[in-house]
Amino acid sequence: MAKRIFSTVLLWAIVAGALWYFRTTGAVMLIGVISILSLREFYQLLTGAGLAPFDRLGMALGGLITLAPWLEQRFGLNAHHVLALAVIIFSLRIIGERPADKRVEALASTIFGLVYIALLLQYLVRIVISNPAAPNQGLLLFLWLVAVAKFCDVGALLTGLAIGRHKMSPDISPKKTWEGAFGGVVVSMGVGALIAWLARDQLPANLTPLHAAMIAAPIAMTAIVSDLVESILKRRAAIKDSGGIIPGIGGMFDVSDSLILTAPLGFFLLNLV
Repeated sequence: MAKRIFSTVLLWAIVAGALWYFRTTGAVMLIGVISILSLREFYQLLTGAGLAPFDRLGMALGGLITLAPWLEQRFGLNAHHVLALAVIIFSLRIIGERPADKRVEALASTIFGLVYIALLLQYLVRIVISNPAAPNQGLLLFLWLVAVAKFCDVGALLTGLAIGRHKMSPDISPKKTWEGAFGGVVVSMGVGALIAWLARDQLPANLTPLHAAMIAAPIAMTAIVSDLVESILKRRAAIKDSGGIIPGIGGMFDVSDSLILTAPLGFFLLNLV
């Protein structure tokens, strides 16, 4: 637990430092690194499951897919068609580089990684650059979404340890309980409302603490599902952690898992206000 707490504090310090010193560019680059490292570990999981994805080129193209909105806004580079290009490239490669019994699995697992991780995390970039005229607003919305998603993990863990009795999905993640999930959602709603109140002068006027709490609830629920999806992948590969680069937590995919599904949902919900 001590290692987990230390790593969590260190990660938040890195995020805060990147945003404070490098602003929008720092946030975008941070998201790009998270996407590439998560994709690397994702492909390792699928390799362990015997699916033989094209990991190296997949990671490179995945980074471009995640950064596509920023590349277009900043440099005028149209990178929105990289996913389609990737499908063509990997469809050609499976013919000569994978045995007959691995071709479908190799293509499907590689493209799934690009869609599930690289494309969905792209919505974090979209949030960051959402208002070029007021860049601080995009950074705060990004922080708001990350805090809502990650504090759901914290709330669920603490509540589950304290009063957790009823297993949520024992065949996927035996330690998760319905009590913990409820506590995680409540904590996320509180965190979302608190940030909206503290940053009320910088955030959109319609994002009141009440609206923030209401939006945080479905985001927190989706974060729990997103975490379960990673657990399914790890069980398929018979691996406990996706990696070991973060002491007490595991790999980058163990950090980003709850952000993957919440990124597009948060983008859509925040656009409503």
